[in-house]
Amino acid sequence: MLTTMIIVFLIGYLLIALEHPLKINKAGTALLTGTILWVLYTLGAPQFIPTASAEEFKLFLDAFPFIKDLPYADQCIRFVIDHQILDSIGEIAETLIFLIGAMITVELVDSHGGFMYITNRITTNSKRKLLFVIATITFFMSAVLDNLTTSIVMVMLIRKLIGNYKERWIFGSIIVIAANSGGAWSPIGDVTTIMLWVRGNISTSATIPHLFLPSLVSALVPVLIISRYLHGKVTPPNAFEENRDNLLVKVLKANEKLAILCIGVFCLLFVPVFKTITHLPPFMGILMGVGILWIFTELMYRKTPINEDLKLRLSKVVSRIDGATLMFFLGILLAVDALRCSGVLGSFSLWLDDTIGNVYAVNLIIGTLSAIVDNVPLVAGAIGMYPVASDAMVATAADPAYIANFVQDGVFWQFLAYCAGVGGSMLIIGSAAGVVVMGLEGINFIWYLKRISLLALAGYLSGAAVYILQNVLLGI
Repeated sequence: MLTTMIIVFLIGYLLIALEHPLKINKAGTALLTGTILWVLYTLGAPQFIPTASAEEFKLFLDAFPFIKDLPYADQCIRFVIDHQILDSIGEIAETLIFLIGAMITVELVDSHGGFMYITNRITTNSKRKLLFVIATITFFMSAVLDNLTTSIVMVMLIRKLIGNYKERWIFGSIIVIAANSGGAWSPIGDVTTIMLWVRGNISTSATIPHLFLPSLVSALVPVLIISRYLHGKVTPPNAFEENRDNLLVKVLKANEKLAILCIGVFCLLFVPVFKTITHLPPFMGILMGVGILWIFTELMYRKTPINEDLKLRLSKVVSRIDGATLMFFLGILLAVDALRCSGVLGSFSLWLDDTIGNVYAVNLIIGTLSAIVDNVPLVAGAIGMYPVASDAMVATAADPAYIANFVQDGVFWQFLAYCAGVGGSMLIIGSAAGVVVMGLEGINFIWYLKRISLLALAGYLSGAAVYILQNVLLGI
């Protein structure tokens, strides 16, 4: 049964990686893979539980003594259904609810023209200067928003400024690199950092100061290299056709757009503060922000004479968020949790420890793989393979120094956030930001591979070297 589960997961993973040539949405593949793996795990639970979850199983039976009278196979099924699946769904739901809240917040700001305050203030047409401006805005914006949304906003911006599509390909590639690097140092900047933050592997106070400089270097190195080959001014577009689909943006006043932007950004930035003050999960903070924005827009519409058909109330905006992406996360996280419960990930982590035994090398490998396959299942797999080490685990370990890398905000988790986030820039299909820019601008995979991949690799390795230097030599 274990072999069957591994084969099913690998087939599902392959289909996800080949989503575009096969034209099969990866969300459907992930959901099918996740549910099949849980079915297989439940059928094989009597053989998995004694080796993978013996202590948990004993505690479960002690808590529900009447189950001990059932046959062993039925005991295992009840353990899976009443304990393991519920725990898995609870952890996954925390991540999904946070993502839903963040998507709604960003969509509300965007649909009401909030981001126009940023995009309309760039007037330079010098290629070099514009490259640094675009990279800087993308880097910091993706730390507050998610890198997917940031990439969409920035591509819309460069279309206003650059008419030549080949020039836009260069700027679009920098947007991919800067968005991934910017999302790596913020707990809310990338899906992978959100996963690590929500599950308690990293915290805001330690992640930002430790990962900011490595992430900055990983973006700055490719920008500096490309800027040496850029000369003159960008080719302006022949004509810019205004977006006539969103008439609401034309009706709203400037101060209303600015208010939406400020409140939306505040709600996103307030989430880490909310978690620190209340100790409640981050999704509670983002839901509070959604409530604030919802009430504000309702009050705004009461004061502003706008045709009802033009009003984008939250009930309408919800339909705009990417449901397929949420289903993909649900499916892949279910699949990874099934493998974790079966003991596969634990065994693989032991093999990595015995074979490599270096947290920096392990994470560099994960980061490189994230350029080929989606970084969400890679990070989910790492979370499943390595539990967050407690002080007691460190004190009783045979090698306390090594286990200390896996405590909250330990070297392994911080470096994983960096590598998984930044490593995806090495291929255009290696990140959500890359895929969306590729789709919007039609960037050729081979073109990116020839002209950008080595630059992204140089940035990735440079930032990694900075992080290792901070920890090994400087002890920061």
